[in-house]
Amino acid sequence: MSKIAFIFPGQGAQAAGMGQDFYEQTETGKAIFDKASEILGFSMPELCFEKNDRLDITEYTQPAMVTASIAMMKVFIERTGVRPDAAAGLSLGEYPAMVAAGVMSPEDAIRTVRQRGILMQEAVPAGLGSMAAVLAMDASEIEKVIAPIEGVQIANYNCPGQVVISGKKEAVAEAADRLKEAGAKRVLPLKVSGPFHSAMLTEAGEKLYEVLEDVTLSEPAVPYVANVTADYVTKKEDVKPLLKSQVSSSVRWEQSIRRMLADGIDTFIEIGPGKTLTGFMKKIDKNAKAMNIEKLEDIEKVKEALGC
Repeated sequence: MSKIAFIFPGQGAQAAGMGQDFYEQTETGKAIFDKASEILGFSMPELCFEKNDRLDITEYTQPAMVTASIAMMKVFIERTGVRPDAAAGLSLGEYPAMVAAGVMSPEDAIRTVRQRGILMQEAVPAGLGSMAAVLAMDASEIEKVIAPIEGVQIANYNCPGQVVISGKKEAVAEAADRLKEAGAKRVLPLKVSGPFHSAMLTEAGEKLYEVLEDVTLSEPAVPYVANVTADYVTKKEDVKPLLKSQVSSSVRWEQSIRRMLADGIDTFIEIGPGKTLTGFMKKIDKNAKAMNIEKLEDIEKVKEALGC
């Protein structure tokens, strides 16, 4: 019997039209989008389905992604009866993962990430921070090269051969030069609105903790893996401190996947727009079964693959 993990993508995977078929063709999907509109005071279908500039602005991207991912997950469970043995999400994706684990309600997840997006967007004035993807270089080598440079750190351990660095603009530029000299194949600047998952966002994490004080959590019905520790969260009292730290800490995605693999998880279902995490899986462990759901029709394909 397969052990299944639900995994959820983060910011950057958003695209106009995400979740539209779930909204238009299922009552469950429509209810999630309509509830998000009611909570936030603007039209979530309009934000997600029509081409617009707001979808790439962090304070809107975050609730849009989480709404779409939760709607897709709820419909998938309803149509297949499949429930996860574990869950995880990349950065922002940790919030729908907590919904999957029964830790946070969909309403609180949507409400919280709206505030998280605003706090992250306002944390650092435009132009002071940046991020860059480092390709084809071992993470331990990257750590050594950037260690002496003040103001830069690893933001994401995505998969072998892809690590993201973040921090002060000049520090990231210096790190990029040194990494190329040390053998990195490429260092690509990322189009982002801030130096996410760097110490520059520490204050945003502290303000998020205040927002989380009003959120009621439940004990995990299934374990989920936290980005900060790459280990299972099994107690609700650990959740809020981890979410506070997550904003300014490294996302240990590769380590999180390896933790689940070591625990016998052999099937990973990416739920949400894009196929980013499915792509990472192929580089982390090509023998693991990975599939994605971003369209309503994908549910039948996954159902067939799972034999349910």
